[in-house]
Amino acid sequence: MTRDQAISHVQQHFDSGGFQATMTRRVAIPSESQNPERGRELKAYLEDEMRPAFEAMGFSCELMTHPKALAPFLYAERLEGSDLPTVFGYGHGDVIRGLDKEWKEGTSPWQLTEKDGRWYGRGIADNKGQHTVNMEALRAVIETRGKLGFNAKYLIEMGEETGSGGLRELCAENRQRFAADLLIASDGPRLRAERPTVFLGSRGSANFDLSIEARAGGHHSGNWGGLISNPGIQLAHAIASIVSPSGQIRVPEWVPKELPASVRRALSDCEVDGGADGPVIEPEWGEPGLSPAERVFGWSSFEVLAYKTGNPDTPVNAIPPRAWARCQLRFVVGVDAQEIVPALRRHLDRQGFPMVNISTTGEALFVATRVDPDDAWVQWATASIAKTSGKKPAVLPNLGGSLPNDIFTDVLGLRTVWVPHSYPGCSQHAPNEHLPPELLREGLTVMAGLYWDLGAGQTPARS
Repeated sequence: MTRDQAISHVQQHFDSGGFQATMTRRVAIPSESQNPERGRELKAYLEDEMRPAFEAMGFSCELMTHPKALAPFLYAERLEGSDLPTVFGYGHGDVIRGLDKEWKEGTSPWQLTEKDGRWYGRGIADNKGQHTVNMEALRAVIETRGKLGFNAKYLIEMGEETGSGGLRELCAENRQRFAADLLIASDGPRLRAERPTVFLGSRGSANFDLSIEARAGGHHSGNWGGLISNPGIQLAHAIASIVSPSGQIRVPEWVPKELPASVRRALSDCEVDGGADGPVIEPEWGEPGLSPAERVFGWSSFEVLAYKTGNPDTPVNAIPPRAWARCQLRFVVGVDAQEIVPALRRHLDRQGFPMVNISTTGEALFVATRVDPDDAWVQWATASIAKTSGKKPAVLPNLGGSLPNDIFTDVLGLRTVWVPHSYPGCSQHAPNEHLPPELLREGLTVMAGLYWDLGAGQTPARS
């Protein structure tokens, strides 16, 4: 049995409609973790779909729970030898709300639909389609070789879209049981649809509110204008002190001291392109002196997500009593997550804005992570993908968005190699989530090659 046969096996399964049939079943389960009425569906995805699929591949399975988690986890493992490399896999079966009424005519979030050369359905990109690709690639290797040739451990959670409650604690409590040489998982988009991509971590994310409570109520702007402060104006100036008119961050603690040479090398041939449906990149926005790829994958960015003062729907001639803004910082390795808010407090006080209140939102704080692009396991993985696809993979030191990747790097101590099977225009988290089927087919192909190589006995030295 050969590597090419394993790849051909998974391609034939896709071409025969087998993969599409599996995705049709999985998309049909409305596993919305943001909907408190979907508890039964969250568990059903694990019991009816994940457990039987893993057990058919010779994995032993266990439903695991934690008080902080809104649904169980499924842990599956297939151990073939203590002297073999061990890979840890991860995926999430929960999805964002379906937003049923907002989908284009002829499509539905809970029905896999082929339309205009795309497959539509909630979870096809995030994340049911992606972990299904990896599971089918594992199955192809087992059926071709008769074994994996390595140890596989896999964790499926059902609460990623609500902050992965309990995941950190579960991993901490099972650190020895989950021990592995590296994580290989799939989430997020490729750099471009046609280019295989590897990313090695994620930017951190911190959301917080800025507000000014000037007084109890509004006052007539004719009688009091020029005599009392306007919190809307004050908050606008406070925000202007945080970031320049062109988006450059002015809080020194929020940006890294440098961009490492290995990161610059990795990003030197990465072109950011959202495709025909994506926005046009504005070259003058953000940190000057950096390429677009360096700005989104190697640097921090500050965003105002919402801003309110007065009554926007029915403005009146009154000075508003308060102003509020929801803000977000995406940050990279080199920025201390625990210093983000204290540094902002010091900055605003220095700039003369002690009246601005800072409050956290209660959303999960994602910590920035990044594996060195020069790491031997990274070089091994990219070489495997290049061999299979005939294309040079894009190597991103980290995803521009955020994932609970620090749980795998810091709690479990794993190198993390993410191989995404989506693309920037997939509409994840929005109506009309979709993927081109040819992207899924290529994902199956490269993963079958990657898993085959993992069991071929020529991997880097184990930890």
